[in-house]
Parts: sequence; C-alpha cells; structure tokens
Amino acid sequence: MTAKIAYDDVEVGTELPAGTFPVTRATLVQYAGASGDFNPIHWNENFAKEVGLPDVIAHGMFTMAEAIRVVTDWTGDPGAVVEYGVRFTKPVVVPNDDKGAVIEVSAKVAAKLDDNTVRVDLTATSAGQKVLGMSRAVVRLA
Repeated sequence: MTAKIAYDDVEVGTELPAGTFPVTRATLVQYAGASGDFNPIHWNENFAKEVGLPDVIAHGMFTMAEAIRVVTDWTGDPGAVVEYGVRFTKPVVVPNDDKGAVIEVSAKVAAKLDDNTVRVDLTATSAGQKVLGMSRAVVRLA
C-alpha cells in the first residue's frame, strides 16, 4: 500500500478528519488478551482504586494506538507512518457502565519535511482532559 494523500496537496495547517473512539471495559479485556498486558489496573476496579486511580484505566498503548488511527485513516496506509511518539499525560478512565469512555482525536500537519514526509501533531482528549502530550507522527506521503 502507499499513502493516498499527495505531498504536494498538503500544506502546513491542513487539518485531518477528527476521530472519536469509544472504550468500554469489554474493549480493555479484548486488548489485554491481544497484547498480553493483564495488569489489573485495566480490568479490576477494586485494585485500580487501591493503588490510587479513580477507576479502571485504558492501557496507554491502546490509547496511543487509537489516536494514530486518525493519521492512518487519512493516509490510507498504516505503513506511511515513519515515526510516532507520545507522552502519557492523563489516563483514560473507563467507568463500568453502558457508555464507557470516549477518546477524541484531532490532528493537523505541523511541518513539511524532506523526502515527501510531513509531521502531524495530534491532540487526544477524554472527558475533557488531554490524555496524550507531545503526540507527533512523521508520515511519508505519495
């Protein structure tokens, strides 16, 4: 696959389509099984509260993966992501109800780089709080 977005068609400030990603307790159990990360803070409410968390929280790597979907959906090619990094600033708290939590992600092109690459800055929030800081991806475009 190759990116469907052409480098010449993108300017600094180009906004990517935003994404909204629901997270439920069932989602966390599925992710734990797929990743092998069975830390009880991600599924056991009593344990999470005993260690000082407000409730069960989403895996950091899950949150990071959901956020980059905005970029991979935009490019049409997950392989177009050359670099990706974040700082975890706040946890995504996932209540045990029929709604769970929502991760909202916006992104924009922050810089045009060499070799048909751009830097995309992402903003990820949940419950009105920024959950990822310094969230940046370098993406190779067509």
